[in-house]
Amino acid sequence: MRLKVEKRLITPRWVSVTVPILSLALALFVIALVLWGYGVNPLAAYKRIFAGAFGSLYGLSETTVKAIPLMICGVGLAIAFQALVWNIGAEGQLLIGAIAATWVALYGLPDAPAFVLLPCMFAAGFLGGAIWALIPAILKAKFRANETITTLLTVYIASELVNYLVYGPWKGAEEWGFPYSSKFPPAAQLPRLGNTRIHYPTLILALVLAVLVHILLMRTKLGYEIRVTGNNPEAARYAGMSYFKTVVLVMLISGGLAGLAGVGEVAGIHHRLRYPQGISPGYGFTAIIVAWLARLNPLAVILTSLLFGGLLVGGDALQVAMGLPMATINIFNGVILFFVLGGELLTRYKIALSR
Repeated sequence: MRLKVEKRLITPRWVSVTVPILSLALALFVIALVLWGYGVNPLAAYKRIFAGAFGSLYGLSETTVKAIPLMICGVGLAIAFQALVWNIGAEGQLLIGAIAATWVALYGLPDAPAFVLLPCMFAAGFLGGAIWALIPAILKAKFRANETITTLLTVYIASELVNYLVYGPWKGAEEWGFPYSSKFPPAAQLPRLGNTRIHYPTLILALVLAVLVHILLMRTKLGYEIRVTGNNPEAARYAGMSYFKTVVLVMLISGGLAGLAGVGEVAGIHHRLRYPQGISPGYGFTAIIVAWLARLNPLAVILTSLLFGGLLVGGDALQVAMGLPMATINIFNGVILFFVLGGELLTRYKIALSR
């Protein structure tokens, strides 16, 4: 007798439903062991995370603020992963979108009214992120370069480009030596909801994008080609579907959406370009977990982005209340990603006994 891993021809519905739930439960169990190792009561820690993220109006508003870039990046990554294109560079594409929006706000159209300036900033952010993603897309589609490596490398280039700008030519003279650009004009600042930091135009845009990408994937010819390419690349080629076109399009869309998330951060939250960690504390990387936990469903990304937005906010409360190191939240994210990907493997493959 020996164990053999076989690809499932049909995935039972109960497997599709229960495996993600069990994956998340196992991840929480392992995280509880980590907390216990730090001498922290896991139940008290989970209670603190939930209370910090969802137990007050302030917590809910901050959770929504964190969820907005996760939602936009997660939707973009979902469409790339559907085609088996591993875009790990959403973080860099977000930063390039922020750079493009800053250029429009401070140098391109600084005196334009808001109804002209804001759409131009979002258009520039989308183009910036899309062009940044086009580089590894062509390398993969034309030369079969590993996109996991190339997209990850572009993150570091984008990060250093932001550092160069805020420490060099774009450094604001009135910022007292801090690595910030000058503040955006009022017309380049997104309106907020009441006294919260929720920049509601970007939130509405994120929800609309989730619906549109779902329709694109499920109701259009391009969406069908993306799904076929992801499920069976050889069958897609045999059917005459262009692999080059599919890879380039999904990367353009994925990178462009990440660029939109960058626009939302600089125009809705900071109102200036800052050093990379100030713009994004890793939204592009966390969005990978958001997309996979949603099973690459753009509509489900709405819920998972709120979950991880709450985890980021609750993690901050946990650090303050219980004195845990800042890296704790990264441990949480890594453990959840590990079990979610393991669960995804079990939904696609099964372990069988053979003689």
